[in-house]
Amino acid sequence: MSLDWLAWSNPVAIWWGVLVLVSLANVALWVCLCRQFRRDGQFLASIRGGLEPMLVLCAAYVLGCAFRAVLPRADVQRICLFDTWLSSVAVGRSVATVAEISFAVQWAIVLGLLGGIVKSDTVKNLAKAIVPLIVLAEFCSWYAVITTDYLANAIENSLWAIAFSCIALALARLLEEFRDRMRAALSVALVGVIAYLVFLVAIDVPMYIGRWQFDLASGKPLLDMLAGLYDAATYWKVTRDFAQWKDEIAWMSLYFSGAVWSSLALSSIYLMREHVPRWLAAPSASRWVAALIGSALGPR
Repeated sequence: MSLDWLAWSNPVAIWWGVLVLVSLANVALWVCLCRQFRRDGQFLASIRGGLEPMLVLCAAYVLGCAFRAVLPRADVQRICLFDTWLSSVAVGRSVATVAEISFAVQWAIVLGLLGGIVKSDTVKNLAKAIVPLIVLAEFCSWYAVITTDYLANAIENSLWAIAFSCIALALARLLEEFRDRMRAALSVALVGVIAYLVFLVAIDVPMYIGRWQFDLASGKPLLDMLAGLYDAATYWKVTRDFAQWKDEIAWMSLYFSGAVWSSLALSSIYLMREHVPRWLAAPSASRWVAALIGSALGPR
């Protein structure tokens, strides 16, 4: 395999190198998180049954994103950086499906936990909506990569936007319930989620709609399910041409860095869940009044 393309003059080589370094750092952070968890024996004994699944979910996402960063590919275009069956769409999409559902479950668990702490049915109901939306998005993604229909990609990312709108609403609702470090963490998360939503709505979904319209105008035929599955498993095109990767670089860079950091942060919050109530805010006057009215009007 020639390494001539790994040069400072090739922006794809620089981008790939950054992805690899970030992925190594993310895996190291996950290992540090595990060690911190194991180091606190007393804390471990009290929450042994609940935390380890969260670390497994985090590992699925961190390692899944690392795999996809080291062997990047664009599914519908069938392009990749390395000529190996591991770069096939079938393999990469399978890894991505496990990772993304794990990530969605992390959000649902943590928001459900926080909603339970503050006794908010709104937050808990929003948390319950996340996983079904992402599972549906995964079906759309598979349909897109099998048939090469970009419209399904647009629907997939629209579903991600709806899911993260639920997350944003839940975070906004939780902000008034916490103070100090927890409020700061929720604020940072909310800003990140809003930025992601802007990216999806303003850049990502329109990009896929534009590609779908171009394919319609050019009369490009779609693959049927059987032919598409075979094509996704057996065909890939190796390219290091920046022109073919430029539309993928932005979302992949954000996805394999910021999204992974949020997965690690969710695990950290769950790790400290017994300490979260200490950051509850004192009830505001408005909430006291609402509580009093609710109790007065409620069943006796």
